[in-house]
Amino acid sequence: MNRAEFDRFADEYRAMHAANISASGESPEFFAEYKVKDVADAAARTGTWRCVTRVLDFGAGIGNSVPFWRRYFPDARTTCVDVSGKSLSIGHERMSADASFVQFDGQTLPFADGSFDIAFAACVFHHIEHDRHVHLLRELRRVLSPDGTMWVFEHNPNNPLTVKAVNDCPFDANACLVQARQMRRRMLEAGFAEPRVRYRIFFPGPLRVLRKLEPTLVRLPLGAQYSVSSRP
Repeated sequence: MNRAEFDRFADEYRAMHAANISASGESPEFFAEYKVKDVADAAARTGTWRCVTRVLDFGAGIGNSVPFWRRYFPDARTTCVDVSGKSLSIGHERMSADASFVQFDGQTLPFADGSFDIAFAACVFHHIEHDRHVHLLRELRRVLSPDGTMWVFEHNPNNPLTVKAVNDCPFDANACLVQARQMRRRMLEAGFAEPRVRYRIFFPGPLRVLRKLEPTLVRLPLGAQYSVSSRP
C-alpha cells in the first residue's frame, strides 16, 4: 500500500482504469455501482437498509463510489479513507458535499469503536501486503457497530481476463491477487462471523442480457470479481 505510488496515479486514475477495462464493455462507474447496489440489495433483504446512516469506504481513492452511496443509501453519510492524500484531495474537490475524506497512516483507522454501520473495501486488499490483511481487517471490525456489515470486493485470480487486466494495469504493477478462500480465512482470523463468498460479473458488456442468470452462479468460482461479507 504505497502512498507515493497512488499519489502519482491520482490525476489519471479514472482514464487509466477506463482504458484498462475497455475489453469488458463497461465503464468504471458500472463496476463501482454494482458493488454498492449489491450491498443495498442485501440490506433490503435483511431489513436493515433504513438503519444504515454511517458508511466507511476503505481505500476509497478519488471517491468513485460516493455517488452510488448517495443513490442507494440517501440517508447515510459516507466517510472515504485512504493512504493517498492526493487521491483524497481530488475526491474532496469533486464531492465534499456528499462525503468526508480522511487520510490514515495505513495502520490504525482514526475512528472510535463502533463508528460505522457498513465497512466497504472495493478492490483494495490486493494492493496491501498479504501479511497485513488480518491486522487491517481487525481494524475494520473494530470500527463497525455490533450490527454492522463488512463487505470486501476483490478481483478473482481464477478468471483469466481479470488476471490479464490486472497484469496490464500500471497502478496494479505491485498488486498481488487474493483467492476468495484466502480472504474468507483472513476475515475469520480477524474475528468476523461466518463470512459469505459470492462470485460476480460472469458476462462482459456485449453479453449483458445474460446477467439475469448471475444470481444462480454466485457459487461458481469463475466470475471476474467476488465479494466476502460478514457481521462483526
